[in-house]
Formats: sequence, structure tokens, C-alpha cells
Amino acid sequence: MDTLRYILALLFVILVPPALLYWPIVHGFIGFWRRVGAVVTIAVMWGGLLAAAFGLYQVRDLLLRGDFGTNWLLVALGVICLSVSVWVRVLHLRTFSILQLWGLPELSKTPDPQGLVRTGLYARVRHPRYLQYLLAALGYALVANYPAVYLTWLLWLPGVYITVLFEERELRQRFGAEYEQYCREVPRFIPRLGKRQEPAQ
Repeated sequence: MDTLRYILALLFVILVPPALLYWPIVHGFIGFWRRVGAVVTIAVMWGGLLAAAFGLYQVRDLLLRGDFGTNWLLVALGVICLSVSVWVRVLHLRTFSILQLWGLPELSKTPDPQGLVRTGLYARVRHPRYLQYLLAALGYALVANYPAVYLTWLLWLPGVYITVLFEERELRQRFGAEYEQYCREVPRFIPRLGKRQEPAQ
């Protein structure tokens, strides 16, 4: 179990911090990235992510110096978080394809013909993708149980929030009053439970 926890912790601390920068950089400079195109954007961004991950790997011993050990209660809680995350992911893929989740429509030079999505998970929460990421990351952190992993997860929270603000700015520019109404009706991160509200016409 210690080996598995170490591998999870290592992957987390070298991959999550670079990934944290991906969407804020894309959304923050979306006009530029659309001009250069999706292929160049993904190549540049992934090249940067891999270089950053390689750099973090070189200091892995420093990053993973502390270890809280195996805690089976935390492992159980982590597995629950990961299971819920997988369930949210499956439901999300009923609405968007993998290519859409990679952001190809956002990077396209021509507008995506798909309108504002308000069905499925999007009828209950505005950002199920980021909710799924946070649950998965928390699950990995609880199973790994390393101080550096918890710190990385905590640092990821404001990063996700900033990303969401950029994304919502784009959606407001694209859909205007329709998106404003959607924001008033559907919460950002905490899913609305109970009877699903039909989208306003």
C-alpha cells in the first residue's frame, strides 16, 4: 500500500500543478489561442505541461519528504470521492464528447453551433466538470495521504475558481442574458438536489 500511495502522490504533485495553469492560460488569452488554432495551442500547452512535470519530477524527493502513512479510514473516504467522481464523469460524457471536454470548440476559429447546455448535470450545477476534477483530486489526496498532496489540492481550489471566472466571462459574452438567467437558476459548484427545474424558454 505504501508503494501505491507513493506513486499516487508522485503523479499528483508533478501533474496537478502544471495542469492548474492550463485552463487559466487558455481562457485568459482565448482570443490569441483562437488565432493560432487548436492544434498549435494544444501542442504548446502540452509541451509546457510536460516540461513543468519533468522539472517537478527532478525535485520529487524534496516534495514528498513528509508522509502521514496509510490511514484506512481516509482510504475509504478517498475511494468514495473517486467513485462519485467517476459517476459524475460518466454522466458528463452523455452531454459532451472527449474532444469537447478538451476544449476544441472553445479554440475553434468558427463559433461552435451548440447552444447553451442546460440539460443533464447542467440542470443541477453549472460546472460539473470542475466538480468532478475536485472530487477526483480529493480522492487521490486522501488515499495518498502526503502533506504535499493536500497542499497541492488546496492550491488547486483558487486555480479552479479563477478558471471558472474566465470561462463564465466567455459564456456571458457568447450567450448574454440567457446565460445570466441560467446563473440565477443553477448553482455554480454545489449541485441543486430535488426536482429538476425545466430550462426557461
